[in-house]
Amino acid sequence: MVKSRAFPSLFMRLSLSPRSRVGVASVLVAALSAAGCGPSGATGSPAGTLTVVTTTTVFADMISNVGGSFVTVTSLVPKNGDVHTFEPKPADVRTVSTAGLLVMNGLGLDDWLERTITNAAASGTPLVKLGVDLPGVDLLPGEDPGTQNPHLWMDVKYAELYVDRIEAALAAAAPAHATDFASQAAAYKTRLETLDGQVRTKIASIPEANRRLVVFHDAFPYYAREYGITIVGVAVEAPGQDPSAGYTADLIQAIKAAGVKAIFSESQFPTKLVDQLAVETGANVVANLYDDALGDPPITSYEAVITSDTDQLVAALR
Repeated sequence: MVKSRAFPSLFMRLSLSPRSRVGVASVLVAALSAAGCGPSGATGSPAGTLTVVTTTTVFADMISNVGGSFVTVTSLVPKNGDVHTFEPKPADVRTVSTAGLLVMNGLGLDDWLERTITNAAASGTPLVKLGVDLPGVDLLPGEDPGTQNPHLWMDVKYAELYVDRIEAALAAAAPAHATDFASQAAAYKTRLETLDGQVRTKIASIPEANRRLVVFHDAFPYYAREYGITIVGVAVEAPGQDPSAGYTADLIQAIKAAGVKAIFSESQFPTKLVDQLAVETGANVVANLYDDALGDPPITSYEAVITSDTDQLVAALR
């Protein structure tokens, strides 16, 4: 049978505890040497700015909104890239070595960053894990037993917690600008609160019986739980791994049984599998959602990701 992606508490709203400033964990960081490798995309920052290196363009956008002109941010995974299967190159290791602050998600999404970091006594660069031990967060299970789903930021309320953690990390790394980071974080969170309300209004326009979908991989459970969507199944249990014929056959039956109207994929993944599912079930394919990475214009910010995904869900399901 298909692994269930319909969560018992799907239509319940989360009760978040008061947000707290979270201290920054430190790790020792150094670049692995690579003979003859050229300079990376993260060159020196303007004088007086904090150099921040993060794993994805989504987090880079969040950091830029909080840090403003006081930070220079580089994402190791490029736009339209796949953070799950990314393999750092020697130039990326050199980029890491330039950082005054390192930011990742954790929870298995981008653990390759920690493997890039070596235990060199000369560094001491802070490393922040945005998704780990957040206050008031109810983690959902991941693809493998004993793991947690890492895509917390797809719930805008949880993204606001990411902003709190980013602000605290920037203030700890560059205390002279702490007041600036606080005001910029507050302005950004105000926009995110508005975005959250817009998502709720748009999803409410979909008839409840139609709020069922299939996605390419398991990136949307927090979005689904918060905004009242049922995920009937996922096309692949993990990016980069082809599903078995039996798994796909069970998924096809689940789609038919649930009357799923649309199958959603993401821009960085091929559509061959979801196209096959559509042929077998009569569901429509929406192939350009975003979650782990930003894309080409107009999908150039976290806010654009959530707005675009929501608009496409509404258009396909209403």
